[in-house]
Amino acid sequence: MSRLDSFINRMSAQRDLLNHVRDLPDLPVEGPVLEIGLGNGRTFSHLRENFPGRRIVAFDRKLAAHASGTPAPEDFVEGEIRDSGQAFVGSGAALVHADIGTGYDDKDAITLTWLPQMVAGMLQPGGYAVSGLALDHPQLSRLPQLPTIEEGRYFHYRRV
Repeated sequence: MSRLDSFINRMSAQRDLLNHVRDLPDLPVEGPVLEIGLGNGRTFSHLRENFPGRRIVAFDRKLAAHASGTPAPEDFVEGEIRDSGQAFVGSGAALVHADIGTGYDDKDAITLTWLPQMVAGMLQPGGYAVSGLALDHPQLSRLPQLPTIEEGRYFHYRRV
């Protein structure tokens, strides 16, 4: 598969899962939405459109988002996510979206030493996580893959 097709598949899977979680009747009504990995701001823009009225906090090493996808200064946390995200452990998030995979197994393995614990800690019980990386953690129950998403492409979880 070409890198372009792989990118399109990843973005479609991300959108499908975020829209799926948005429509769930048991999505907690309280709690922020956390966007781990702001990047260009495309997903932040989608979250803002699809979760109106919710506080959406985005994390990234450096602000580099397009102006239309930039959060308000009080909703952007700059710095190494591994460190800066710790301030939001216990925040009772309704949804955490994490898209910080690199496509390099060795680099992603390092991220996976801390990301699952942090995401589980950010979520309230019953909250949802959507991630480009598989999050193996005892407090995160992996949910069945949507039929539109190929196995292993994108993942979603519910905090127990």
